Amino acid sequence: MEILIARQPILDRAQRLFAYELLFRGTEGHDHSNLDGDRATTSLLSATFLTEGIDRISKFKPCFINFTTQLLTRNLPSSFPSSKVIVEILEDVDPNPEVIAVCRELSRQGYTISLDDFVYNRSLDPLIALANIIKIDIIATPLDTIQKTLYRLSRYPKIKFLAEKVETRAEFEQALKMGFTYFQGYFFSMPEVLKIQELTAAKVNLLHLLAEASSSVTSISRLTEIISHDVAISYKLLRFLNSAWFYRLEKIESIRHAIAYLGEKELRRFLIMMILSEMASSKPEELVMLALVRAKFCELLGTASTPPAPPAKQNDLFLLGLFSLLDVMLDSSMEFMMNELPINDLIKDALVDATGPLAPYLAAVVTYEKKKADDCVRALVKINVPRKDVYEIYLQSLEFAQALMDPQAAK
Repeated sequence: MEILIARQPILDRAQRLFAYELLFRGTEGHDHSNLDGDRATTSLLSATFLTEGIDRISKFKPCFINFTTQLLTRNLPSSFPSSKVIVEILEDVDPNPEVIAVCRELSRQGYTISLDDFVYNRSLDPLIALANIIKIDIIATPLDTIQKTLYRLSRYPKIKFLAEKVETRAEFEQALKMGFTYFQGYFFSMPEVLKIQELTAAKVNLLHLLAEASSSVTSISRLTEIISHDVAISYKLLRFLNSAWFYRLEKIESIRHAIAYLGEKELRRFLIMMILSEMASSKPEELVMLALVRAKFCELLGTASTPPAPPAKQNDLFLLGLFSLLDVMLDSSMEFMMNELPINDLIKDALVDATGPLAPYLAAVVTYEKKKADDCVRALVKINVPRKDVYEIYLQSLEFAQALMDPQAAK
């Protein structure tokens, strides 16, 4: 599901970027004209902070985000970093004691508070005392009213004023002379619509489960619990262990037996593979197959290198290949996915920036897939793997993936 976000820059007196205002514009192909403010803001926060990553959208600048009375009374702004969010209080917010108390605490915690579409009213005095920025619509507000407002509030030295709806140079220069510090409007930039691929609730849950399975602090008992409570995963585990890949003389018929046979490392791997498979359930099956091939391919390259990679590095290489298509599976950025998962920086560097000691292993795999022989050889030289061994390693990786995807066919 594509989420549409409008982003408009806010500039300072030197016309340098100070911040952005973010506004929810609905989802692709749906009419959201009647969406209430609570839903709009929560959808915006979910898409920007939990899905895309706010710094990718804001270029590390703070963002003005609208908050309704209900969201303020729930103290929702405090769930997000004070350095990233400017709390924009809408003009229809009821300045009741509960709202004032929340805003006072937000101010104490270092949040910047902005009053939107400001028109002076005595009831707003408690909020004015807490405000850092006051936004005034210079088109809708008569000039003499603006001047009176600026004079009336001059006794609050910490307040800076932001001119909204600046559409011409003449309006910008006039607002500049009147003492405005910040400026927003079509004169500088039309709102830019950004498309964000939102994760469904089910995939968010799977991502959390993937994070737990990837974490080194998760106990084997917890991994066992996850598997035992999922009939589909339990069934796949037994079929996999009884496939031709393991060449076992006796069948494994219980989860307890399967877990004892695998051990923690392989159990963790299997669970991660199953979660990824579920994440990519709406994608072609070949995508999951390719991720499994890459995982085993990277690991076996580590085994074939001179000297062989130690077991910990081989495990990192397995995860490197397995996660190499995570962005495609979830239609999201690799950077965001890596920030959500507790895996080591070597894997993250290789996946996000193609740097670090693990990067040549993935490069060898990808260039082999794409039949780029020269690039593949260069990568193999970096990791000390003989070129003659690669075809056999690839076949073993295919057999492993096939056994996992279709254990009956592997027999």
